[in-house]
Amino acid sequence: MSGNEHDWLALKPQEPSPSQCCGSGCKPCIYDVYEKELAQWERAKAKQDKSLLMEKKEQSNNSELNPDTFTAFNISSVEQLTEDTYQYKFELPGNSSLRLSLGQHIVLRGVVNGLEVQRAYTPISRGNAEGYFEVLMKCYEAGLMSQYIKTWKKGDMVFWRGPFGGFPYQPNKHGELLMLASGTGLAPMLPILQSITDDEEDETFVTLVGCFRTFDKIYLKPLLQDLARYWNVRIFYVLSQETSLEKLPWSYQENTYTGRLNEDLMKTVINSCRRRPFVLICGSSAFNEDMRRYLKAAGIEENSCFVF
Repeated sequence: MSGNEHDWLALKPQEPSPSQCCGSGCKPCIYDVYEKELAQWERAKAKQDKSLLMEKKEQSNNSELNPDTFTAFNISSVEQLTEDTYQYKFELPGNSSLRLSLGQHIVLRGVVNGLEVQRAYTPISRGNAEGYFEVLMKCYEAGLMSQYIKTWKKGDMVFWRGPFGGFPYQPNKHGELLMLASGTGLAPMLPILQSITDDEEDETFVTLVGCFRTFDKIYLKPLLQDLARYWNVRIFYVLSQETSLEKLPWSYQENTYTGRLNEDLMKTVINSCRRRPFVLICGSSAFNEDMRRYLKAAGIEENSCFVF
């Protein structure tokens, strides 16, 4: 192989490994970015002009969030919410905003044992929050990304790209939103819920059902309690590992169920809705599948559901 050929091979983009895809259907996906960079490399090689590769940027020093390239953001605070869940606050320069649409997610890049990993997370801060954004993250014992996240401390720089996805919400389009969230699946629901409570003209009813293992594992209780005070918002909790409501604070007893969110409970919740609901679902793939099945049994069709 000639020296020139060797130089070009060294510049060839590397195909992403499966761990680099977060699996959330991002546009562009990391594989789309690879295809674009490979086509750019092939054009440059055909013309033997390396300057054509100069557009390529794997990460940006610009402080703007970007779907194509990773941008560094500084961690300004770390708050542990439960034994395995943390709330991270990231700085935005000046009073800038991420300008996210409701429920959009962003993709985090981490390197663990030399392996690059990417995962999708939905900021819980309002999309127009100025000077910062906040992300809720659960750490799993064996999770690759969790190993990386557990090392974070205030002042560290972390790389994100996005935004992607989101729910095309319009005020007053739906009479009622039924939000079914399991664990950190609460994240995309919060900006939507807050946009409704922030808008005096938006009279959409909201029923949020948060599924957690125990009372102690409910995230952001003060925020949820504040939101539940609005005339058009109801919040229920379903606690799979609690056996009795008696030990819970009295203010939670009336709107909490023990066990799992099953078909019967789903029908009870839907029957209690004040209007025919449009349903938002976010949780594990197993949770999402179960919810779809229970909703169908309760007469809610696929076109009245949105899964994050």
